[in-house]
Amino acid sequence: MRLRLLAVVALAPLAACSTVVEAVKGPELAPVGYPSALVPREQSVLPLASAREPLPGPASANSLWRTGARAFFGDQRAGRVGDILTVNIDIDDSAKTINSSTSTRTAGITAGVPHLLGLESSLGKILPGGFDPASAIEAASKSSSTGAGAVNRAEKISLTIAAVVSAVLPNGNMVIQGTQEVRTNNELRQLTVSGIVRPEDITASNTIRHTQIAEARISYGGRGDISRVQKTPAGQSLVERFSPF
Repeated sequence: MRLRLLAVVALAPLAACSTVVEAVKGPELAPVGYPSALVPREQSVLPLASAREPLPGPASANSLWRTGARAFFGDQRAGRVGDILTVNIDIDDSAKTINSSTSTRTAGITAGVPHLLGLESSLGKILPGGFDPASAIEAASKSSSTGAGAVNRAEKISLTIAAVVSAVLPNGNMVIQGTQEVRTNNELRQLTVSGIVRPEDITASNTIRHTQIAEARISYGGRGDISRVQKTPAGQSLVERFSPF
């Protein structure tokens, strides 16, 4: 525990220095490389050497057909680790919910004791304010509750991103991951997508819709001068989160 604390203290100046550099020069683009795991999760995948289908061999003598080929003509769809396919993201969702409830309840009870072993006249002398045996007990209650709620939400995103096949599952499904960064002046926009796709859902043009991606993880955001101004300050966010009022 002490070693972890010392490590955090030692790295704190480096983090602060990085923040200062980003504030002065603006956000930097990430280096181009093979996509790392966007969603850290252990999965049983096939090694690269035994991908979904073996590489087709050269054509035999006096034949245009290659042993191991999937079709007579070349199939350009992604199917192996490292292949690239295009993901079309077209989200146009809306949700509207209106709830209202009203509840009212009224109850009353009246009870009298005209005769009580001949003591009804004596009770009038003991109890202050007089006593009426015909209405010895009377109670009333009334409760009401009214509630209303409404949700009106709309989301629309239309983007296209290229993703890389990072793994092939034993049943042939493929794990894809893709990242796209665009920098305009001092504002950087980042789009990431990951999930699992079926080879059958990939079109002949090597594209796939976001609705056909299982366990889809789509993120669209960024960082920079505009994002920093729009973001709630950390101190205010903590106060609003933990304030009991």
